[in-house]
Amino acid sequence: MEKTRSLRVNAIPSIAELFFVTIFLLLFFSRRSGLLGDGDTGYHIRAGEYIIATLSIPRYDIFSIHTPAMPWTAHEWLSEVIMAVIHSAFGLTGIVAFFALLLALTTYLLFKILMIYEADILLASAVTILAFSSAQIHWLARPHVFSFLLMIICHFLLESWHRGGANRLYLLPPIMLLWVNLHGGFLGGFILLGAYLLGNLAGMLSAPPATRAAHRQKLKQLALTISACLAVSLINPYGYQILLFPFKLVSDTFIMDHVSEFLSPDFHQRMPFKYLLLLLIAIFALSRKTVEATELVIILIFTNMALYSARYIPLFALITAPILTRQATEARGQMGGRLAQFLEKRSENVARIDARATGYLWPAAALITVAVAIGSGKMQHCFDEKSKPVAATEFLLKERITGNMFNNDEFGDHLIYRSYPYYKVFFDGRSDMYGAGMLKEYRKIVNFEPGWEAILGKYHVTWIFFDSQSNFSRYLLKDSNWVLIYSDQVANIFVKNIPQYKDLIQKYRSVKPAAI
Repeated sequence: MEKTRSLRVNAIPSIAELFFVTIFLLLFFSRRSGLLGDGDTGYHIRAGEYIIATLSIPRYDIFSIHTPAMPWTAHEWLSEVIMAVIHSAFGLTGIVAFFALLLALTTYLLFKILMIYEADILLASAVTILAFSSAQIHWLARPHVFSFLLMIICHFLLESWHRGGANRLYLLPPIMLLWVNLHGGFLGGFILLGAYLLGNLAGMLSAPPATRAAHRQKLKQLALTISACLAVSLINPYGYQILLFPFKLVSDTFIMDHVSEFLSPDFHQRMPFKYLLLLLIAIFALSRKTVEATELVIILIFTNMALYSARYIPLFALITAPILTRQATEARGQMGGRLAQFLEKRSENVARIDARATGYLWPAAALITVAVAIGSGKMQHCFDEKSKPVAATEFLLKERITGNMFNNDEFGDHLIYRSYPYYKVFFDGRSDMYGAGMLKEYRKIVNFEPGWEAILGKYHVTWIFFDSQSNFSRYLLKDSNWVLIYSDQVANIFVKNIPQYKDLIQKYRSVKPAAI
């Protein structure tokens, strides 16, 4: 009887486990996983394979047609190695499973951390849902997902220390050592450390003289931790240059203003971030709890980042969730009436049930289910042929077209994945490497600005691989200097009307545009 009761208790999933299992399984078993919605995944895999094969970190570009090879800071090299290892064993299906696992674990930890702060369980659930809904804008199988997980961990360690809990600041330097080699988002960790330094400095200056010694001691601990983090961050293939890299990128205003993922959020779109931001403002207005200096600095910095560029919205959501939860808990305590009593009662009931859930049966079952699906081959993930040039790339591999190519930047990422080293691209997702100068030339070509043909001549471009729905493709269809040899709903391939391609032009002279 006791064993049966224990089995029933263990079979009850906790809310944290429900978050983990739901996100993990939905992301993995979705037929067209949004995690592969960006072609950059492909070039990261190939970069990792190159690193493993050569046992070296590339210093110069290996994927494009440009000579001499451009300097390339492969600042995500460790993530790329991990992705290459997983891909070699399990293909893109393994890549999807791995990043689905990271995102599920991030959400699981966020909820558990909110509950550590003694939050109302229904409130913690609601904030978690709103936070991960906001973060979904950048849920892709790319190295930045590591930053989501590490940011939550670092924030929790700092918060625990700041509020008089366990002092585990000694864990931050080894985390930073890992982070600086995984993704450029390590700068977010330093921003977080700086926010706590400023907050504690403000606390010391405003504290009564009798308590300033304690504040001074905390500042020393934090300063020592930051120094250690800075020291270990130099242990990377690029030394101190890696610390300057993020600043060089954000200081390039042309790239920041013309690359879609760096643009400010579009509030005309359906965007959970908008509601999270409005809720944060409303809760601060309603709560009588004083906002601490550290919280204020964090909110101001990460709100500014999220409003400046949509790619920072996930960090904003993950970092502000604990602050929002604490303030909302205080505001709820000020409420009266039947609604407040009803919510409090329901929350207590849910908390009692949740407390009975022990073990990790459901996460383990989810992991086993995904492992079986991968091992049996019953679940296969690949790039979506309706949005990526999958069929067109297979055509290129068959025909082996010679000469220099001009391509859609998104197509470049997929082409690197599928055809490297045979084909080399004109442009791809590494806009930080190409720089503003080449981005301007790319945009001049696709927008038919004066001198666009001269730029093609400058790079000896003799064939073009571009989006079939684009104005650029429509223009080339009417230009006798270019001949269409392949077309589908995603991509068109044009060759220059020169003797070099006489046989190809003759072979595919009857090709008609699939999309106009």
